Amino acid sequence: MAFLDAPKPPTGAPVTSDLSIDETLLLHSIGWVPVDLVNGVSVYAVPAGVWVWSQGEIAWATEAHQRAVAAAVARLRRECEHVGGSGVVGVEVTIEVHPHHVDVEVVGTAVRPAVSTDAGRAKHRGPLPEVFVSDLSARDFVLLHASGWAPLGLAFGTSFVNVPRRSASTALQQRTQNVELANFTNALYSAREAAMARMQETALHVGASGVVAVHVSEGPLAFAHHVVQFSAWGTAVTLVADQHQRISPELVLSLDDRVVTFDARSLRRR
Repeated sequence: MAFLDAPKPPTGAPVTSDLSIDETLLLHSIGWVPVDLVNGVSVYAVPAGVWVWSQGEIAWATEAHQRAVAAAVARLRRECEHVGGSGVVGVEVTIEVHPHHVDVEVVGTAVRPAVSTDAGRAKHRGPLPEVFVSDLSARDFVLLHASGWAPLGLAFGTSFVNVPRRSASTALQQRTQNVELANFTNALYSAREAAMARMQETALHVGASGVVAVHVSEGPLAFAHHVVQFSAWGTAVTLVADQHQRISPELVLSLDDRVVTFDARSLRRR
């Protein structure tokens, strides 16, 4: 937090980025440049006793998870603003769920147009969005930009659901049978529907037309096998051009590949 209270870095400060050389050059090709490596972190407490075996969604854990992600993304956006970036690309999301707290860390590269704001608005099709957070790679960001679309933010949704108990007779029967564990299946479906709905709600809240590059994480918790978690996150996008710009793929043949040669006569049988 002390970083955000420090003076803004000078315009000509050295650039720190986790982008590859190819991605940096691609950004330059559309008039954008990397600014700095930024991150956001949040640790939210989970009340004691929430992981006991019960019914339905564990609201306390879900809320702690959602708040931790929102706080981490907000700090990432603030760091981006602090270094003079217009948005963050290539965001990597790391989430750890522990019995008593949820740890969230988001890291990415702040980027901005290399031209002035007024010139950028004229060149980059439509108004530039507010500071955005995106887990798209720089390559995907360039493709999105070329097609007339823009990222708005990171849409996220999660849910923790208890797995219903099986009766003693059902548990004994399933020990010797190849059958579906309907209680786990239903719990996972319930968690999925709730998480996807929350992700879509966050996208609609920022005025997005859809969510792309969605990642999902699912399964039981290591310390609570009777609880299943489903998380989904992706980049909320919107059309900023008058209409979608179709991109025709081009075949590129690299001339820098090393050629492995050999003596054909070595294949003769001796």
